[in-house]
Amino acid sequence: MSWDAARLANRLKHRHLALLINIAAHGSLTRVAAATGISQPAVTKALAELEDIFGGPLFVRSGRGLLPTPLGDLALVRARHMQSDLDLWAREVEALHAGHSAHLNVGVVPYVSSALLTAAISRLHQRYGVTLTLHRATTDHLVPMLRRHELDCVISRATSTVMLDDLIHRVLYRQRPRLIAHSRLAQRLARRKPDWAAVAAMNWVLPAANTPTRQLIIEHFIRAGLRAPSPVLEAYSTDVIEGMLTMNESLMSVVPEDIARELCQRGKLGMLPWDFGWELPPINLIRRKRDQVLAAEERFSEILSELCGDGALPEGAVASAAGNAVSTPRG
Repeated sequence: MSWDAARLANRLKHRHLALLINIAAHGSLTRVAAATGISQPAVTKALAELEDIFGGPLFVRSGRGLLPTPLGDLALVRARHMQSDLDLWAREVEALHAGHSAHLNVGVVPYVSSALLTAAISRLHQRYGVTLTLHRATTDHLVPMLRRHELDCVISRATSTVMLDDLIHRVLYRQRPRLIAHSRLAQRLARRKPDWAAVAAMNWVLPAANTPTRQLIIEHFIRAGLRAPSPVLEAYSTDVIEGMLTMNESLMSVVPEDIARELCQRGKLGMLPWDFGWELPPINLIRRKRDQVLAAEERFSEILSELCGDGALPEGAVASAAGNAVSTPRG
């Protein structure tokens, strides 16, 4: 039996998207019925209607419940993207009704300076009336959210895992790593020549092992012929790092220099002048390729480039010569 592509445009409704996503999440029509407050016969009928639209089965029964067929997998990818786009669309409409011009959902890694973010967000709203929701997480969480259309753009480190053709990267600025510790410990260590062996044996708060920063720290100590530090805590939150180092004089950590300067402003922490001899992967604005560019997203990109190019970077950040270049690196 031939399949007519017009079925999708003519018959597919938003409730079908929600049904697809719910079945994949719950793995059972009974659980979908309980979660949505719809009778199971109604859910069964809706699935049959959906499979008629697509011209084939979307799920098969297994010992682990209902699993998507290849046709179901394809439908789920599109359904999730469409649902995310509808959610973002709703936020934009809500912003317009509240008197704003647009709304952006932006993902940001923890080691992006709050001074830069607040300046960019303030300019975006003052100039264009755009509101913004920030989502803080690591690169490995944010980039998949961007690809699922849950975010409009991401401020993050560009690594080989995200350098793919479906994304656009704009280098904003670079960062140098710096050691930080309780102010008394930092003062004692600063009187010495750099002694990596001594600090390697200390207690540490470090980012998780799968992050670019942690990998570079491990490689630094290995190149020096030393065993990499084993952290007592893995954390990316600057609030947690500051709290731990303030309470415990035996702890060390590594953060970007601009972040280190922000953390040391209150006088409880100190930054060591030791030079690691390398830079962290650059901070990038990462966006999806779109057929039609979002005006608010483009304005946000322009403001970030403006801030990173006119001397408004936080102290300790390194302006990039490629700051205004848009690149689409290949894998």
